[in-house]
Amino acid sequence: MQVVDFFCGAGGFSEGFEQAGFKVVKAFDIWEPAIRTHNMNHSSSGKVVAENRNVLEIAALPDEEFHKVVPDSEVIIGSPPCVAFSSSNKSGKADKTLGIQLLKAFFKIVARKKFKKNSLLKYWVMENVSNVQYYVEKEYTMEDLGITTLGDKKLKVIHENSKVYELQYYGVPSNRKRFICGEFPDFNKTLSKGIPLKKVLESLGTPYEYLNSNIVDPNYLLELKGLEVTDHHYKKLLADFEWKKAEIRKRDKGYMGKMSFPEDISKPARTIMATMSHSSREAMIFSDKQGEYRSPTIREVATIMSFPIDYRFYGESDSIKYKLVGNAVPPKFANTIAQAIMRDVKQNYVPPAYRKKVFSSDSNFTNLNFRKFSVKEEKQKPYSTKFKYHVPYLIINSFRVELSNKFNQNKDKVSWNVVIHRGQGKNAEKYENIPLTKNHFMNVEINKMETFISTHVKTISSIDNLQQNYCLPSNQRANLIGPEELLQAVREFIDEHFNNESKIVVENMTREIPLKIAASFYILFNIIGRLKND
Repeated sequence: MQVVDFFCGAGGFSEGFEQAGFKVVKAFDIWEPAIRTHNMNHSSSGKVVAENRNVLEIAALPDEEFHKVVPDSEVIIGSPPCVAFSSSNKSGKADKTLGIQLLKAFFKIVARKKFKKNSLLKYWVMENVSNVQYYVEKEYTMEDLGITTLGDKKLKVIHENSKVYELQYYGVPSNRKRFICGEFPDFNKTLSKGIPLKKVLESLGTPYEYLNSNIVDPNYLLELKGLEVTDHHYKKLLADFEWKKAEIRKRDKGYMGKMSFPEDISKPARTIMATMSHSSREAMIFSDKQGEYRSPTIREVATIMSFPIDYRFYGESDSIKYKLVGNAVPPKFANTIAQAIMRDVKQNYVPPAYRKKVFSSDSNFTNLNFRKFSVKEEKQKPYSTKFKYHVPYLIINSFRVELSNKFNQNKDKVSWNVVIHRGQGKNAEKYENIPLTKNHFMNVEINKMETFISTHVKTISSIDNLQQNYCLPSNQRANLIGPEELLQAVREFIDEHFNNESKIVVENMTREIPLKIAASFYILFNIIGRLKND
């Protein structure tokens, strides 16, 4: 059976179908590293499968040219770019316009192939992030899709088995969740329990560990010599300022859920993102046996995504390769869908054994093995760098005190603001200019707070200094106070002097405020208010 793959990326969807015995006859993408990766892994016959063509343009082609460009096939698969729909992009509030256009372009292509005379198309599958389910209609008329030649036909998109799937139960060593829809047979979970990250890491070994021995793929019946496994025998160590920033963002996000630091290897791996990050909440960080922290190798993230260990990723840098992996459809999940289709067609279907990939000698392939990565040096930030964070590890009943900056139109004058937040998302509450006075606290508390405030106002001196200090690299801020140091100092002060969990009532506020939150706000608000504003 033949397959056409749209938005093919690095070829994960195609890989899963090829492993099940399908023939991928054509694939489309617009990113050259993805096209090259797909072709080098899926063109063993010498025929180029993936082409650089825009799916929006393909969908709009006149009939005769359209059917020449898109060959007839029994199956169409596709995974339109999902960045606009991802909940991690602007907290899910990114502009969806282009994303919806790409979805409809894919559906238009499916409809044109499905409803053409003597159509071969029997199955089609679209994969995407979970949030896409809220932007896909149950069915589309031809008018909805901009098709004028197919009458009153309707393309049904949502079927009984169109839903969000947890990929850890389909052979992918990751807790990745994905929505799929289309026309395909139902299929069962292949695992009752997810594969822990520990199994992946132990199978591959740490970088350089199995150079002179064999590496056994944890996902396939495949074994390679250590040196044959590409993009694994190197280390990318993280600088202190990188992992420390990641650590606080992972452990100190109570309203978003705390995350393990470093990764919890007893569970399936977290979702691999498309962007390689070293200091964000989403950063994947492994601990090294020498007590250092490092980024995962490309081979590690590829194996987490269930790519075979002989799969090659064609990019000149680790960030390009990481994006190729992170954007892909995990082959094991794709293979589960593909096998279900095969069983629907062939009663006695037996999945073929995995066939090791054969690559011609290619001097243009960049293998990261033995590449030296220098530890990143922290640079001075531009003066106009934004800051927004709360008193660390102090979130009580969803309340937190946040310090942030903003700039004038010319970006050369800074101001600072202190607010109390409660909750996150649609029901979040924000309190500014709260009428907190000395009368809300006991005399002993006020005396200690005023001493703390005076000391820090004297040390920081001005609004501008607070920003200037923030922009300096960590190693140049030893005796200076920027916003991060100020928030940490407030946290330590609260820990030392406020031990009870009482609450206070503030005029014009409908909720009682935890005393520790109120004290943090009072301290920060008064420090900012008393700093010189040159």
